[in-house]
Amino acid sequence: MKVAIVMGSDSDYPVVEKGLKILKEFGVEAEVRVISAHRTPDKAVEFGKGAEKEGFEVIIAAAGKAAHLGGVLAAVTILPVIGLPIKSSTLDGLDSLLSIVQMPKGIPVATVAIDGGENAALLAIQILSVKHNSLKTKLVEYRTKMAEEVEEKDRTLRKKLSN
Repeated sequence: MKVAIVMGSDSDYPVVEKGLKILKEFGVEAEVRVISAHRTPDKAVEFGKGAEKEGFEVIIAAAGKAAHLGGVLAAVTILPVIGLPIKSSTLDGLDSLLSIVQMPKGIPVATVAIDGGENAALLAIQILSVKHNSLKTKLVEYRTKMAEEVEEKDRTLRKKLSN
């Protein structure tokens, strides 16, 4: 189980790091790279074309502003690509989101929320779980734990409000 996380800039790392932590929790190997669709387009195409041969099963592409990285990678591989829009200073990440989500017919890029590093990792894990059954069990446990945390917060708040 191996996921590539490709960032358009190292400034995207704080968002990517949150997803990387989740991948590690689930025991999924991840390789993180900085490759720009615009400044190093040949490297992006080379990486995308070779990703499957390198053992990757899913690619997460994090990019801001004119966020074409996911689309460039998806254009040259049949691996699932998850676009992770990064909040930019100009349009609060809406530019990134629209650049990723508005892919032309035939070249899909799954897309998560702006700065949604955690959900990008969880979506990658869900995709991997189709092939790797051990991840299904871990996903069920993860969601059960989340539900228990919400229920505990509800109990705590109701107790606080009843006093």
